Amino acid sequence: MQPILEIHHLRKRFSHLDAVRDVSFQVQPGICFGLLGPNGAGKTTTMEIVEDIIEATSGEILYNGHRRTATFREEIGIQFQHTSLLNFLTIEETLATFAGLFSTPADTEELSRRCNLDGIKKQRNDKLSGGQTQRLMLALALINQPRLIFLDEPSTGLDPQSRRNLWDIIRQLKEEGRTLILTTHSMEEAEYLCDEIAIMDQGTIIANGSPEELIRQYGGGSSIILPGTINKQQLDGLPFSTLKQNGEIVIHTDEIHQGLSSLMERNIDLRGISIHSANLEDVFLHLTGKKLRE
Repeated sequence: MQPILEIHHLRKRFSHLDAVRDVSFQVQPGICFGLLGPNGAGKTTTMEIVEDIIEATSGEILYNGHRRTATFREEIGIQFQHTSLLNFLTIEETLATFAGLFSTPADTEELSRRCNLDGIKKQRNDKLSGGQTQRLMLALALINQPRLIFLDEPSTGLDPQSRRNLWDIIRQLKEEGRTLILTTHSMEEAEYLCDEIAIMDQGTIIANGSPEELIRQYGGGSSIILPGTINKQQLDGLPFSTLKQNGEIVIHTDEIHQGLSSLMERNIDLRGISIHSANLEDVFLHLTGKKLRE
């Protein structure tokens, strides 16, 4: 299948800083593709180059197999991390204003329903909460009925309920066959939304693949954590690696159910047990030696 986007050896230099260094990746149509990494990793700069907002120092970007033309900006939708709106306009008026910029805009009433704005469309922009503003930003990104949508940190600053509501809308868009590219530093967001992920650090991509592939390759398996009061001699001969860490006994295994079965066969007291399944946080820690939030 022809990728909807192909990025080859992208580089962006600001003065004496290489913000993006030899970045290459492809995005297949109909998926949610994530750029995952900490603040300053180069995610937003990469997005802005692909969106044709800023120029690359070098590299090539292909859209549907060809170089981007003047119509590219009209065919995509962008939800910016920060956007200034006219405070004196209502949601309804803002949607109508943006719809007037395109020859074939989406139906604004349908957009209001889709983005859960129906009940507040008479509210002015300066009276909106963070979650309401983000839903309006998403509606504006969809106003021209794009098949390719860019989302820059779409849920930053949202409370858990607002975040989940936004994620549900994004998943509905993907189910319609639209292609979404998002930047995030949220592991949970990346695992929930993305079919493929490119992990960025210090301006370059250090790993890419599906969340499952990355976790399997770099996550280090899962862990069964036992209280340190367990007699470690009871664990001798287990076909798993064990170590004592922070007053607890940690058993590393790729198969949680096999590890639990082995412990139960030895009548080991499992009260106080906890289980840690490998996730993208473990992947990032393995690849960079530091936690993402640092």
